[in-house]
Amino acid sequence: MCHMSSCDSDSTPQIRKQANSKHYKIAFLNPCKAWRLDKGECKEEMMASCNEAEKELKEPPEHDVNSKVEVNTQPQTPLAWKWSVTFLCFYGFMVQLKPGESFITPYLLSTEKNFTREQVTNEINPVLSYSYMAVLVPVFLLTDYLRYKPVLVLQSMSHVSIWLLLLLGTSLLEMQFMEFFYGITMAARVAYSSYIFSLVPANLYQRVASYSRSSVLLGVFISSVMGQLCMSLTGITYNTLCAISLGFVSFGLLLSTCLPWPKRSLFFNQNYRDGERTATQSELDKIKPDEMNTEGEKASAGGCCSQKTSFSMNSVFIEMLKEVRNVVKVPSLRLWSLWWVFNSTGYYLVLFYVHILWNTLVQATEQKHVYNGGVEAASTLLGAITSFVAGFVKIRWTVWSELVIGVITAVQAGLLLLMGTTTNIWVCYVTYILFRGFYQFLVPIATFQIASSLTKELCALVFGINTFLGTILKTVITLIVVDKRGLALPVHSQFLVYFFYLAVLTVVYLSCAAWVITHHCRNQGQEQVPTEATTPIELSPVEKDPSEMSPLSNGTNVRA
Repeated sequence: MCHMSSCDSDSTPQIRKQANSKHYKIAFLNPCKAWRLDKGECKEEMMASCNEAEKELKEPPEHDVNSKVEVNTQPQTPLAWKWSVTFLCFYGFMVQLKPGESFITPYLLSTEKNFTREQVTNEINPVLSYSYMAVLVPVFLLTDYLRYKPVLVLQSMSHVSIWLLLLLGTSLLEMQFMEFFYGITMAARVAYSSYIFSLVPANLYQRVASYSRSSVLLGVFISSVMGQLCMSLTGITYNTLCAISLGFVSFGLLLSTCLPWPKRSLFFNQNYRDGERTATQSELDKIKPDEMNTEGEKASAGGCCSQKTSFSMNSVFIEMLKEVRNVVKVPSLRLWSLWWVFNSTGYYLVLFYVHILWNTLVQATEQKHVYNGGVEAASTLLGAITSFVAGFVKIRWTVWSELVIGVITAVQAGLLLLMGTTTNIWVCYVTYILFRGFYQFLVPIATFQIASSLTKELCALVFGINTFLGTILKTVITLIVVDKRGLALPVHSQFLVYFFYLAVLTVVYLSCAAWVITHHCRNQGQEQVPTEATTPIELSPVEKDPSEMSPLSNGTNVRA
């Protein structure tokens, strides 16, 4: 199907007289139409062609009209998407209710499971990093291709498998399979975070994203508090706490089967978005409109429109992969993407092994003195607060980004050094809470700095690539430092390695900050250079006409 924006610009013919010929060539911008006319018939055919083009604009095909009506009427029926969003947020809350999650490591090290600290550290936990890296890309692609719901069902089934293995498993291999399913649940988080955008109009993306994020954070907080209360006040066993968690995740599996199945997604299911294409150009048109016109001119008159739609469906994802190369050329995108890759690696390595560190200071057999749930709840609450505060920070990020990142990374490195050397469990708890809070402060800033310069589809791809690169780096470090086939370092030595890792990053960030600030000060007296806030970012600079400035599906225009 031809795009409405291209048809709007195709209704005016251009006449070119060929040299040494009595013929005129009528060339429409629309690649579907081109005629060679005799001089005497030129005027008549031109009028007929223009009338035909005008008729096409007024009377689009039946399926186009239906699609357009469907898209236009969506905002007029808010109850439909409101119920869908409410149910999805309720699902996001319930699937996080796993009171025993904060106590998995103490459970494995207790007399109920009786695994050694070396087995948990060097043989069981590393499987999580390996499985996460192995399934991340397939899950990312299947999420879009299968339209979210099947991946969410898979995630819920993996949750059930985790707690079944924890309850019934006794061997080392079974615990490694438990970590494998845990990796699947982490990779499938992308399905929940992107699912909600398929349910609502584009002008509501920001609001519903805050709803879904808040429901997840609330679920994690309530789950941690519930687990801590069960351990400290009731004195139940780890096994009973796992059984309670199994009940919650089983209910989450039931909810996942009741989720609505969206009819569209970002990349592979473009045929469900024909109605949107009548009002806005496709993502590929916005990235490289000249190439699309060239490709369209090669199509035949009878099948051009269908070929163009097929071309867009099959190659938009490939074209966006090519566009990622241009992201590296933009300084702010490059900086925050690198922060996402390197700092998230250190963050998740700490999260994966901090419970083992705590166990060296407080034995798992003393259940009433194990406060893992309370600490996780406090760190989640502080992370939510710092994320909220970050939204109100107003500075010139083109100048101060490197300095802010460097200072926070330096503080995190100091916290890790204190965490790995202290013998006081409460100091270890506090440093962990602060460590997570500082990281969560930078997450929304990085998200905004990356997302504000890209369209919705390209933004999702960039975040996916950043996450995958971070996962590869985390896996390499795990294989070298933690795995029994590598150095197999004890947990205190691991945290010293993580400290040196963040210390090196701090030196790099502060060095870059010194260069940027010095360069800025030298240019103070010169003509002011437009900042990113005033100068739109062109990933593929091309000459655009006014018709190409139509808004995207996320409410921004091509140059946003």
